[in-house]
Amino acid sequence: MSKDSSELIPSTTRAETVLDVAAFVGSAVPWIGGPVSNVLSGRSWGRKFERVREVLEGLSSDLAEFKSEISEEYVKTEDFEELLEHTLRRAAEERNEAKRRIYRAFLTNAIESPGELYDEQIRFLRSLEELQPDHLLVIQALSQPPDPNPGMMGSPNQTLRRRLPDLEEERIGEIVSQLNDFRITNLTSLKTMMTGHGAADLRHSITPFGQRFLQYIVKP
Repeated sequence: MSKDSSELIPSTTRAETVLDVAAFVGSAVPWIGGPVSNVLSGRSWGRKFERVREVLEGLSSDLAEFKSEISEEYVKTEDFEELLEHTLRRAAEERNEAKRRIYRAFLTNAIESPGELYDEQIRFLRSLEELQPDHLLVIQALSQPPDPNPGMMGSPNQTLRRRLPDLEEERIGEIVSQLNDFRITNLTSLKTMMTGHGAADLRHSITPFGQRFLQYIVKP
């Protein structure tokens, strides 16, 4: 019966091989030698481990006072184990802290309120993976209650520009279009003039699927 090749190579030999590869690349292409050495020596994996630990420690804090027999049974299932693996893999690769907090909140919710279809949970994770920090900012801006004195007339575009002064108009349009593609929003007429109240209250443009992202974004 054949063995895994890694079992046939002593650990000291594998370590020497890693050093040899890093040295070769560093001598051939010096400017890329550093990053290659960091990856092969495990430094980049160390950063990923820290991200996973951050999520798991936060999850433990969230659930410290929570008790439920249903939840305890759910976490023993294959579905949860695979969901946990998928989520932590994404969290390990995620550099943005706000998105890692969403992964944490997602796991907390999955445990506290079991019952959602596995395929829907995976759909959420795939969509979240595509989102950039600017997407999250726009979702939050769309969710804000309207100004009590919005004026006689306005447009959704004007409202979003006021709420997102650091984003260019063109960038806002690109993000909204992408959110529409993700089925997170359904805002198709950014520049249409309408009543001031209609332009200021954009909460209806967030789909039920999008509301779920909003729930996790605002969760402490």
